[in-house]
Amino acid sequence: MIGRLNHVAIVVPDLAAAANTYANTLGAQVSEPLELPDHGVTTVFVELPNTKIELLHPLGEGSPIGKFLEKNPSGGMHHVCYEVEDILAARDRLLEEGARILGDGEPKTGAHGKPVLFLHPKDFCGTLVEIEQV
Repeated sequence: MIGRLNHVAIVVPDLAAAANTYANTLGAQVSEPLELPDHGVTTVFVELPNTKIELLHPLGEGSPIGKFLEKNPSGGMHHVCYEVEDILAARDRLLEEGARILGDGEPKTGAHGKPVLFLHPKDFCGTLVEIEQV
């Protein structure tokens, strides 16, 4: 069901500094910041030959990653994102297998303009999983 790894997301306390580290220190191609109000984050993508790193920073007071930064002031890994061909079929199969979908269970538009869902970390070895339709 899952396809390739799309990205690994890292929450950062300072988005500009993190983007600068990836661009200048590591020599990576880094996108411009993109605000995603529906998700409560500002994101920057670091392009790698085989995948991407997503740098996340809270957007607004009610950001779901705000609590993550409170517990981890230096930031840290937040989630992994896998590609799926059909997000609704993947969702239905995951639910049949007992996985929990976060939110209302309906896909939202993600940073790439494609449908995404998040899966409960307790169902996936302590890791928050995002699936994205390709």
